[in-house]
Amino acid sequence: MILTVNGHATYCYTGGKPLDAAKPSVVMIHGVLGDHSVWILQSRWLANHGFNVLAVDLPGHCKSAGDAPESVEQAADFVAALLNAAGIERAALVGHSWGSLIALEAAAKLQDRATHLVLVGTAFPMKVSPALLDASLNQPEEALKMINVFSRATLAPPPSALGPGTWVYGAGMALGRRVLRSNPSVNVFHRGFKACDSYANGEQAMAQVTAPVLFALGQQDQMTTPKAAQSLVSAAKAAGKTHRVVMLPMGHHQMTESPEELLAALRGFLGVAA
Repeated sequence: MILTVNGHATYCYTGGKPLDAAKPSVVMIHGVLGDHSVWILQSRWLANHGFNVLAVDLPGHCKSAGDAPESVEQAADFVAALLNAAGIERAALVGHSWGSLIALEAAAKLQDRATHLVLVGTAFPMKVSPALLDASLNQPEEALKMINVFSRATLAPPPSALGPGTWVYGAGMALGRRVLRSNPSVNVFHRGFKACDSYANGEQAMAQVTAPVLFALGQQDQMTTPKAAQSLVSAAKAAGKTHRVVMLPMGHHQMTESPEELLAALRGFLGVAA
């Protein structure tokens, strides 16, 4: 589905279903060098079980036009504009890695328009090592190799996600190259990492969130370790938020490494029967 957001064509995967204002809605936000396809199992399941799904390509990424966001705050404003363009008043926000920070900031700004907040593979602060920041700018192919090693805890995914025999390292490299090359004007790799590294509003945003929060963390995640999410978990506790922490058995690509477990966590959190 193509929507016009802030004057630019924006692609949202809907699971093959038309939007229906009577249904609850979920917006799914990818991380650095991702696109809508990283949510393939979860987005299709939700779309076929009573939800509007908008699994978005962020501006300047793959099928979406516009300027690639330079900050978490700018991307959060885009999420609000996306809901307005889709004619959706309220939605659950689900984000992975960089997308989790975008979802967090957007939920704080949207207040009651955000019904649920799901932070997958999150951390705050989400600092990126200077070496990796430099490599993403000057040696993106080498940086892509590094993050695909650190991001993965398995070489082959469960059959429910990418299919038997899929080489997840190779698939991750191909996706990263495709996303990076989709925007010849901007290095979205470096821009996304810089946005993660510079975001400073996480704890304040959590205090402003009115929605219940789910933290879905990877037990073997080396990119955003479970320990790195504890400042946000503590901020949720301190603010008296309804929240839940679920530990998933794999690494940083929870959507494809622990697809069934993440889907089960989403179903339970969103109140969807099996």
